[in-house]
Amino acid sequence: MAKLAVLGAGYWGLTLAWLLAENFDEVTAWTRDIAECAPVGVELPAKLEITTDLSAAIKGAEIILNVVSTSGVRSVCEKLKEAQVKPEQILVNASKGLELPSLLRMSEVIKDVLPTVKLAILSGPTLAKEVLAGKPTAASVACEDLQVAEFVQKACSVPGKFRLYTNTDVIGVELGGSLKNVVAIAAGFAQEMGLGDNCAGTILTRGMAEMVRVSVKLGANPATLYGLSGMGDLIATASSPLSRNYSVGALLAKGKKIDDILSELGSVAEGVKTSKAVCELARKLDIEVPLSNAIYEAVYTDIAPQALLDKLMNRTLKAEN
Repeated sequence: MAKLAVLGAGYWGLTLAWLLAENFDEVTAWTRDIAECAPVGVELPAKLEITTDLSAAIKGAEIILNVVSTSGVRSVCEKLKEAQVKPEQILVNASKGLELPSLLRMSEVIKDVLPTVKLAILSGPTLAKEVLAGKPTAASVACEDLQVAEFVQKACSVPGKFRLYTNTDVIGVELGGSLKNVVAIAAGFAQEMGLGDNCAGTILTRGMAEMVRVSVKLGANPATLYGLSGMGDLIATASSPLSRNYSVGALLAKGKKIDDILSELGSVAEGVKTSKAVCELARKLDIEVPLSNAIYEAVYTDIAPQALLDKLMNRTLKAEN
């Protein structure tokens, strides 16, 4: 296959470029500033070219993989519009989150700027350090046009390392990948506080209940949330210190402030902004999301970790649903 363009040369962007390089004759990674490229700890393939020229990066690419942070997706799409992305090129979004203050999913943001672009969504349990270590994983490729999803599936699956499944439920795949980041923060928080495995199981199940409630209300198929981009991604990120969002929760439990945490991590943790977005969405939809509300408080207020735990555990008793 001819060429892959990767937009965003951060840790996950370069990891995907490294992983998929063997499938393409050419691989180009675009970044605003080459000095900001993330060191990934492996030797990058010789065929990978890193550039600040977006038009050159996407020229001739059959697949354009978007891996910029969610806050930068709209501006990058504006640049793609100026660069005149071609109708036959497929844009695959791998950024997981919701835009603030619009509360739009990334596909909605992209379509707002590029209404005619061929668009697919890539999401699943993909901890970058494990991918770089050659450990196997799987993910979902979602597109309302199944033929587009199948094209990306064949082009980007890597035997023994990266197995892709198709899905036509774009809403469910996107929201699963976005909302699980908030639950992962809660999981890291609980682990650092030494609350035990029973609590970990509680967080996963009650967190999943919130993910399903919100997603179904927005039009998702509930079965999607129990697949790779929902439960699969949730289990991986809510149980691993390799997850940036899990690490944010652990540091919050130590009493650290969010600005210091993000500075210490040196990378984006999408669950921080998503906690705000999901709480605003829940208010609009009249849905209860107590776990997400708790993480929002942990991130954006001065509530003490023990006070937050007491608040969650002493809520009004109710039926499980």
